[in-house]
Amino acid sequence: MLDFIRNHKRLMQVFLALFILPGLGLVGIQGFRGFFDNAANVASVNGRKITVQEFDSAQREQLDRMRQMLGASFDPKMFDTEASRAALIDSLVQQRITTDETRRENLTVPDASVQQALMNIPAIAQLRGADGHIDTDAYVKLLASQGMTPDQLDVRIRFELANSQISDSIMKSAFTPKSLAAHLTAISEQTRTVQGLAFHPISYQQKAQPTDDQLKQYYDAHKADFQTPESAQIQYVVLNGDALAAATQPTDADAKQFYDDNIKNFKTEDQVRASHILITVPKNASDADRAKAKAKAEQILAQVRAHPEQFADLAKQNSQDPGSADKGGDLGWFGHGMMVKPFEDAAFALKPNQISDLVQSDFGYHIIKVTDVKPAGTKSFDEVKASIMTTLKAQQAQKLYSQDAEPFTNTVYEQADSLKPAADKFHLELKTATVTRTPNPSLQPTDPLNSPKLLTAVFADDSIVKKHNTQAIDVGDNTLVSAHVMQYSPAATPAFDQVKDKVRDKVVADQSATLAKQDGAAKLADFEKSKTADGFGSPVNVSRGDAQGLPPAAIDAIFKLDPNKTPAYVGVDLGKDGYAIYRLNTVNTPPTPDAQRLAAAQQQLSQMTGQADVQAYLVSLRARSDVKLYKVPGSSTEQN
Repeated sequence: MLDFIRNHKRLMQVFLALFILPGLGLVGIQGFRGFFDNAANVASVNGRKITVQEFDSAQREQLDRMRQMLGASFDPKMFDTEASRAALIDSLVQQRITTDETRRENLTVPDASVQQALMNIPAIAQLRGADGHIDTDAYVKLLASQGMTPDQLDVRIRFELANSQISDSIMKSAFTPKSLAAHLTAISEQTRTVQGLAFHPISYQQKAQPTDDQLKQYYDAHKADFQTPESAQIQYVVLNGDALAAATQPTDADAKQFYDDNIKNFKTEDQVRASHILITVPKNASDADRAKAKAKAEQILAQVRAHPEQFADLAKQNSQDPGSADKGGDLGWFGHGMMVKPFEDAAFALKPNQISDLVQSDFGYHIIKVTDVKPAGTKSFDEVKASIMTTLKAQQAQKLYSQDAEPFTNTVYEQADSLKPAADKFHLELKTATVTRTPNPSLQPTDPLNSPKLLTAVFADDSIVKKHNTQAIDVGDNTLVSAHVMQYSPAATPAFDQVKDKVRDKVVADQSATLAKQDGAAKLADFEKSKTADGFGSPVNVSRGDAQGLPPAAIDAIFKLDPNKTPAYVGVDLGKDGYAIYRLNTVNTPPTPDAQRLAAAQQQLSQMTGQADVQAYLVSLRARSDVKLYKVPGSSTEQN
């Protein structure tokens, strides 16, 4: 097909014009049909659709997060299952349900909480200078690389914080009685003295003597285990903005010119660092409730006036701003326009360590303490030179990439029989590698060779059969890659004689494990009759939290034994590691926990209870929402 296009370009231009122009009239009709056709949607919540596009975007974000978390061990196939796709849809539905509830309750958050949440994002916090000022250009560039603007991020953070208020309020209301905490603590800290006797498969290898017929039968039943995957030896070139810009570094004169031309961007407004205590007043509060809130705020203000050094403690005890209360009311640095006007006017009128009178805003009553101030000024060239150089390099990289991306794409397509013309024209290194259809765990997840799009293109017929260059693949971060298959090796199953030794190793391992388990089970029956400790190892004290090196299956079995019947024995199948018998000698009851440990346990259990309560609440929300689930993307069945 691509050969035909290459050889009949003029004809194809005419054909595409004839095809596209009439098609424009169908877009409106198809779009109108799509309004009623649920094939473009994965679910709906209270009449609002969750589209396939939303699902695809969420799936990409999920894969990116997993790739960063798992590194070289990341395998996209782990998440490309119907179960994982259905779970993602369920998550999107739950988010939509919570969003609807947030809107129904008119929940919102103050600007200070949004600002603090932004500063808690490591990538943004790194942009803050010694004076507390954020590098605006770098901030805008950072968000642009993620396809967002500052306003979009602000809205997203504000709404996420508002959404979290529901679950946060439920979590804070959870409570666990001390008696229950003490009982569960005693169970978790209980230790048991045990002895072990292991039956290792390696000890039975001499007894495992499989016949040739057994080896052949195993091979026939497990051929896929011995199959070599298809692979391709490729040449490839990488067009990257940073690499293109490396040969033309900006000079000090360029940086100074940029500084002079953008001097307004290096001016810093006066800033204030302040803490506050907030007593909230709902918008629909009665006059009596408002008066009650004001009286409480005045009482706290009197305490602050009497003991200004206790401001942070009083904020932790009394402030109803969840974003700052735990930090002693600290809101960090902020400039003009970042807070509601009454709050801003009061804060900028104070001097360091001064405390305001009651300040009323749409959120309630504030008591403000200014902890530091910074006057307005202009950063010197030397202060910002490094960041300007970074900006200029990025601009140059973007400019060169934008200039060369299309010519590079055309070159690898038009001269499809080799990548050398593209490498020569754009001064790129012609690299070689061997790849399979799946990403290589030994490479970084961001390596172009691990791009699923590139690997798909490499193993397409146009690349393997016709030996054409792949198209220029956009792998993100201003990077294009094209590959050329030099040699293709299909997947193959070696003949039995070629892998006979590997087959023998597997069969011997299986037979040895089976013999170990059989011997262990027989010994267990003997011990249950004799109650002896012959052959067991030294006693060890284990608990649910300290396994002393025992496998989880062993700990689970040991703590299922009746504590009132000792000695007791239990056998544990350890899979390929064989079999083990454990003898329970004594059960050791821990001492009653002191007040501090009991309080910590009570808090932890309350958090677990709170999480369970949140889940129950979300289930109830879903039950009273109109939820419809459609086809799972990639699936051939509808959801129930």
